[in-house]
Amino acid sequence: MSGRAARFGVPPDRTHDEETDPKDGAGGVRREIIFEFTPIGASVKVTAVDVTSGLEVSVVAPSSAARTELERIALQKLRYMLGRKADKDIDRKKPSDREGPGGGGIVV
Repeated sequence: MSGRAARFGVPPDRTHDEETDPKDGAGGVRREIIFEFTPIGASVKVTAVDVTSGLEVSVVAPSSAARTELERIALQKLRYMLGRKADKDIDRKKPSDREGPGGGGIVV
């Protein structure tokens, strides 16, 4: 990754770069999130990476926006994508409605 990672300058009392997984239920699992800021003209590209899954999302916003707001938006998008990924993983694990071997072709 190019640009500047957000681990720099995060006050020790803030745990914004560590997130509790809301889908975990009791207590949750701490996730480490890396934020990267890349200036692009009058805009800034903010990339949020979930260290555990490697999932990466990006948002582009005006460079005049507050850093905390940019992190919040990127984190919100990352949570959404993690939820979609979890839903797809659950769908893949569901048993098929039909039993026995089959090719999944079209029956006429």
